[in-house]
Amino acid sequence: MITLDAGAKQAILDAAASLEPATEALTARLVGHRSLLGHEQSCLAEMEAVYRELGHAPFRVKVDAKALADHPGFSPPLIDYAGRDPVAAIHQPKTVIGRSLMLQGHIDVVPEGDAALWTTPPFEAHIRDGRMYGRGAADMKAGVAASLMALEAIRLAGLQPAAEVQIAAVIEEECTGNGALAVMQALGKPDACLIPEPGPGYPALYVAEVGVVWAWVDVTGKPAHVREMHVGVNAIEAAMAIAAAFKPYEHEMNRGENRHPSFAGDNHPININLGTIQGGEWNSSVPTSARIGLRVGVMPGKSCRDVARDIERIVAESAAKLGLPPRNARVTFQGFMADGCTFPATQKISQAISACHTAAFGDDLRQYASSGLTDARFYTLYQGTEATCYGPIGDAIHGIDESVELASVHGVTKALALLVAGWCGVERR
Repeated sequence: MITLDAGAKQAILDAAASLEPATEALTARLVGHRSLLGHEQSCLAEMEAVYRELGHAPFRVKVDAKALADHPGFSPPLIDYAGRDPVAAIHQPKTVIGRSLMLQGHIDVVPEGDAALWTTPPFEAHIRDGRMYGRGAADMKAGVAASLMALEAIRLAGLQPAAEVQIAAVIEEECTGNGALAVMQALGKPDACLIPEPGPGYPALYVAEVGVVWAWVDVTGKPAHVREMHVGVNAIEAAMAIAAAFKPYEHEMNRGENRHPSFAGDNHPININLGTIQGGEWNSSVPTSARIGLRVGVMPGKSCRDVARDIERIVAESAAKLGLPPRNARVTFQGFMADGCTFPATQKISQAISACHTAAFGDDLRQYASSGLTDARFYTLYQGTEATCYGPIGDAIHGIDESVELASVHGVTKALALLVAGWCGVERR
């Protein structure tokens, strides 16, 4: 880290404090977009407009599935990429003093579930008791806003980064990560990448994360009238039995001897989730078909492709026990095919953001090994770039009444501003 002049540091912190209303307003703007898979266009256009408003020159990065298909980090997509290109911009200094940095965030969100269960509409930002509520408020639109306002604070202080700064708003962090992969491939290699993903109920430095495989199992049964159901094969019941067969595997993957050292203190980092189920044709007919969607965690150090083979084996063995022929229990892979990874706390970017957090909040930054995954893996695994995640405090992520703590958003904005200034150096605008 480059040591900042005390006056410059204070000017940046004061500017960040003055931007608190703007940070909340920007977060609320972004929450207002229902940027689900396939519906990210309006939020991407918003990001493009925001970049221009803040003096950045945005451009789009094409996500070309065919061009990316041979990359080891590529995941089989669920839908086409036409019209959903990520937005990026690059700041270039007058004179390079420090190191380059990527600040990246995703604007896609998961479905809201039953909107009637929310206290306030999920795609309207509402502030209650110091928290902003709305789908994506924590995961991770507040982090996106904080990173942009961090750069704006440096500008308001009359300065600019003295190294290249890349910024990007990407898609599909929640299902493939291919948006981030396309951006990484299109832009030059930065010295580090920081992604302001939310903390797990407390400010956190990510030090590890699991990988994920999405598998789909299509089961074909034998239809029959309910009065003769004994001659049929219920596809829905068979699919549920196949899903249940993954519980012993989940237990095995979480055994102490199978856990990566980063998860030594977590006795259940690998989770297998039955996330979707479709099937049946008629209440009075034994169902012909059913489809289940599984999310299977991958321990760092274990290949996601090995896990995919494990999934195929478990489905085949379970189907055989049910008396189903192989063709009647088919596995396909769409969505995440992602390895886990580690982000050592000793790497320079992790030490830098930890120091900046202490300067902004006055306490030490805790370390966190995540049982979810982020886009930071691409930079670590496939580019050899130091990367980690650090962001505001979120609650009920992927759940009902998702929210982000606004005080932490503002503190993270200050920490990120100090990180950019100290990592990149600063020069007069």
